[in-house]
Amino acid sequence: MLLASPATVPSEAATAIHMLRIALPNKGRLADDARELFTDAGLEVRAAGPRALTASLGGEFQALFVRARDIPEFVADGAADAGITGFDLVRESGRALDELADLEFGRCHLAVAATEETGIATLADLASGTRVATVFPRLTREFFDQRSLDVEVVPVSGAAEIAPHIGIADVIVDLVSTGSTLRVNGLREIATVLESSTRLVAAPGIRRDVARARSLDELVAALTSVIAARGRRYVMANVPRARLDAVRQVVPGLNGPTVIDIMNGGEHVAVHAVVSAATIYRTVADLKALGAEGILVTRIERLMA
Repeated sequence: MLLASPATVPSEAATAIHMLRIALPNKGRLADDARELFTDAGLEVRAAGPRALTASLGGEFQALFVRARDIPEFVADGAADAGITGFDLVRESGRALDELADLEFGRCHLAVAATEETGIATLADLASGTRVATVFPRLTREFFDQRSLDVEVVPVSGAAEIAPHIGIADVIVDLVSTGSTLRVNGLREIATVLESSTRLVAAPGIRRDVARARSLDELVAALTSVIAARGRRYVMANVPRARLDAVRQVVPGLNGPTVIDIMNGGEHVAVHAVVSAATIYRTVADLKALGAEGILVTRIERLMA
């Protein structure tokens, strides 16, 4: 029996060296959306159990499940090669990280809000020494310092919206998505501190390693191709050749529609194009009005430029 030399058969330890570690949120909406994105990209999360701290991502990467707020620190300190977390948390951490992609979920904004009773409607209404409660003390301090506003930042661990009602602070800085929590608690926005969404970030020095840089590029391509496909549909139709100019206006596609001659198609040609899902009803109606036949609309799993 011939045995391969150790130099030709990589050990598990050697293989693990090149498997990137990706820090993912361990719970909440960000965690659910991140898992869905990886699964759609062909990198299914395979964990030993629901409470596992690590998991395989399609056999290509290793997931580390940690608090979303801790992910910038994990990545910056080298415990993870890359991570997925909110832009607000990246900025609050103060750590220097490379942003690889905007994953376009978890959209929200960090806002300054005050109770209706205070009469505060703009930043100009804030008195010197106004107390501002927030779980984002770094971003809050930067925001008010940049505007030369003298406020006292009061760090809290959570539920900032209750602070004005129990005398802890007069104003809050907190994350807002729909605004319903503010309204329920009698608060109104008076300024926006930061727009945020979920980002894929990495430590600045990681690209010095060629193998890791290549793996990161492949990961970015896989994830962004899924994001690009969302909200798009692939349309195929047989249209009269004489109406092609009008058809191009209806289905411009990414770089113009693809036009293909049909065997024995006579005066018709096949047109293929990627279009917006939000307007697909109108697109189909317009194509039919131009004499299109055999219209087929399908979903797109991945779209790479």
